[in-house]
Amino acid sequence: MNYLRTAILLAGLTALFMGVGYLIGGAAGATIALLIAAATNLFAYWNSDRMVLSMYGAHEVDARSAPELVSLVATLAGRAGLPMPRVFLMDNPQPNAFATGRNPENAAVAVTTGLMQSLNREELAGVIAHELAHIKNHDTLLMTITASIAGAISMLGQFGMFFGGNRDNNHGPGIIGSIAMMILAPLGAMLVQMAISRTREYAADDLGGRIVGQPMALASALVKISNAAHAIPNEEAERNPATAHMFIINPLSGRGMDNLFSTHPATENRIAELQRLAAELGSGSGMAPSLHQPPSHRRGPWTAPRGSGAAPRRPWG
Repeated sequence: MNYLRTAILLAGLTALFMGVGYLIGGAAGATIALLIAAATNLFAYWNSDRMVLSMYGAHEVDARSAPELVSLVATLAGRAGLPMPRVFLMDNPQPNAFATGRNPENAAVAVTTGLMQSLNREELAGVIAHELAHIKNHDTLLMTITASIAGAISMLGQFGMFFGGNRDNNHGPGIIGSIAMMILAPLGAMLVQMAISRTREYAADDLGGRIVGQPMALASALVKISNAAHAIPNEEAERNPATAHMFIINPLSGRGMDNLFSTHPATENRIAELQRLAAELGSGSGMAPSLHQPPSHRRGPWTAPRGSGAAPRRPWG
């Protein structure tokens, strides 16, 4: 059902794109719109991963600089039947993560230092499994294409205002229609883009829970990340809000419910789905920490036990 819903939404976004092109320039305008879409998607296909990783100052780590993190990613990638992705670390206090890359053979998983410090090993495994699910489902490419088409629709809407629509067509929008198109076309594209993003998050939660085998560990991680996102700002995300849909939890602000303007499903709804999955897998329904509670002081998997006298283990070098 998630795949069908995604296909319908993507088809609707493409139809909106072609429709705006037709209103601006008739059949020729629709063709030009198609060519613009192809060009933007081609550029995004080859460059989006490098651009977003650079945007967040992510640096690549390996088995020498972050042995435990890389080992965990390798283990989960093996379970998922995926090639080993590149692993990146972002020096950011907000716990969060995303995946990027045009295909499973050229994929990357990026996590923040805040995520490493705030989650235990099982929760971190759940988050990484979620990101690997995005890679396995080709969501990283899908959302790049979706964002490219939505951006192109916004650009065409602006063009429509200047050109006044298709003057060779008696049914062209005219000046009033062009103004409406300039406002409504980008809004419609944004709504469809966000709906696709929410659908893919549910699908990645489901597959991620199956990969890690402990859906409630992922649920617990989602709660901790969601609570922290309210209290710890992500300055890079604030400067680049168009990338918010990439993260496992909205890095900008939390939402109390699923709605048309949310890039992510409500955390409560995601937890409910993971509880159902846990019951299906027989892994125990479990209970995730409550939302909106103060962050737990339990240490993450990369710190030495209390009283051991050992220095903290920092897997990012």
